[in-house]
Amino acid sequence: MWILAACASALFAGITSILAKCGIRHTDSDVATAVRTVVVLLFAWLMAALVGSISTIGSISAHSMLFLALSGMATGASWICYFKALSMGDVNKVVPIDKCSAVLTILLAIVLFGETDALAVKLIGSAGILIGTFLMIERKKQDHAVEGNSWIWYAVGSAVFAALTSILAKVGIEGVESNLATAIRTCYVLVMAWIVVALKGKLGEVRHIEKGELGFICASGLATGASWLCYYYAIQTGVVSIVVPIDKLSIVVAMAFSAAVFHETYTKRSLTGLALIVASTIAMAVIR
Repeated sequence: MWILAACASALFAGITSILAKCGIRHTDSDVATAVRTVVVLLFAWLMAALVGSISTIGSISAHSMLFLALSGMATGASWICYFKALSMGDVNKVVPIDKCSAVLTILLAIVLFGETDALAVKLIGSAGILIGTFLMIERKKQDHAVEGNSWIWYAVGSAVFAALTSILAKVGIEGVESNLATAIRTCYVLVMAWIVVALKGKLGEVRHIEKGELGFICASGLATGASWLCYYYAIQTGVVSIVVPIDKLSIVVAMAFSAAVFHETYTKRSLTGLALIVASTIAMAVIR
């Protein structure tokens, strides 16, 4: 069941990337992140209410609360970096770098949680993902105007914080219903996102978001909420070093849509890299 949940998480995450890209063509990425977090928060608490887990919030330990908070803040940092990178670079380059967080997460899960089953497969698969990513971020003519190379650093930051998110969540979600845990950690993401907007003096820009882009931002938030609910259920009930790579297969969805919607093009090298990433991920999910 947790494998199916991880697959669903990948599907919704891929859709999130495209909807978010559509929503930040003219809207500042920090503002868009803050607005979409509101949607995610409402969605998460609605799901927690529907499954009846809100009443158990008083029984959550201080230890779990701490790690859920840290996970939420890591997510906020990852989002800020990710959507800034998306606003500056091509989806077909930003997404692969962000997905490298899978490799760091796998290594941390092996060390911290002792997930050493099929260790050789996991290590070889991790190497395959890294090589595939390297192939996909080749230099080529841009599909649209790109603001220098600073997007790379934001994409790398997104990957590092995303890896920390998964590890911290695995610790914090233990003994906590997954929907409720998602709702709690989203509160911290929301606070962090709006603090960034306020500190940068962008609060006034919220009123000027185009209606069309606002719709895409909200839709992106719903897709994110759905992805999170599936992801953290899989994290709680499954094996982190397998769940994370499956979730990162959202790259296939994101790149397919980016080709269709944004007309971003792919070379044989980039497609070879994508195939290597997919094959490595499937190998780690199947051989365990």
